[in-house]
Order: sequence, then structure tokens, then C-alpha cells
Amino acid sequence: MTTTVRPAGEADLPAILALHNHHILNTLSIWRLQPADLAERKAWFEGRLAMGFPVLVADEGGEAVGYASYGPFRTGEGYDRTVENSIYVRQDRQGRGIARALMRALIAEAKAQGRHVMVAGIGLPNEASVRLHAGLGFVEAGRLREVGWKFGRPLDLLLMQLML
Repeated sequence: MTTTVRPAGEADLPAILALHNHHILNTLSIWRLQPADLAERKAWFEGRLAMGFPVLVADEGGEAVGYASYGPFRTGEGYDRTVENSIYVRQDRQGRGIARALMRALIAEAKAQGRHVMVAGIGLPNEASVRLHAGLGFVEAGRLREVGWKFGRPLDLLLMQLML
């Protein structure tokens, strides 16, 4: 099936919510313990768009099977040219190049907006995400030891960055 990357619309929010909650409940990708609800994801979506940040989906036959976005890295005007990415692909579609397509489109958006640096904060272990980002030119910028906690254990955070 052909996958296209396109801007997300409000109709994609249930699929985005399902992806988000899957990663909350089953992976180390999102360091939350409780699932989100549709109102929260809608507020997130509207907030991203209001700030001029893209929300992209990987579309297969009208169905969103992955999504990506970026937002502020830190608060304060001095950080305005730096963004932090988020990318999630449905479990049954992983390993098919969808994440790479989403990331390439996200990087293109960041460049078009005049961003200078894209940061990825990757909860470890997550070798697939590390490989994805490294393959797109991201380099390791640092590791924060045991700054997170999920599934009964401490977690490290790997920071990678791409100069745009």
C-alpha cells in the first residue's frame, strides 16, 4: 500500500490519540503513565498549529498510521530557532520506512521555517529511534542518566541533534 505524508487534520485526531496512547501504555517512548483523552489531544493539536508548528501524518488509504510534529525545545525567545521532534508509527507498520518519510518531511518543514537545530529526546532503550535519527544525520549531544521512571525502573534520556 502507498504511504503519503500530509498535514494532519482534525479527522486524524482519533488515530493520533490511539497511537499516542499505545506508546504511553506499552513503550518507553512517552514517559507518561496515564493515557490521554481526545480533548487533550485536540488541545495539543490546536496549540501546535496556533504556534506555527506542523503536525504531519503518514496516510495509507485515508488512514493515519503514523504522525510526527515538532514543538518548542525550551521556553524563551533565545530558543525559538530550536525545535524538538516527536514521531510515532503504528506498531503493525513499523520497519517499512514510514518513520523515515515522516522525519524527512518534518526536517523539510523545519528548514522552510528557518529553524536552526532539531533536537530528539530519546528514552532509552530505543535502538530503532537512535538508528532512525542517526541515519538522518542526527548526532549524539548528551545522555541524561536516570532522569525518567517508567515500568518500575529508571530511564536514561539520549539527546541527539541535527543542524538544519
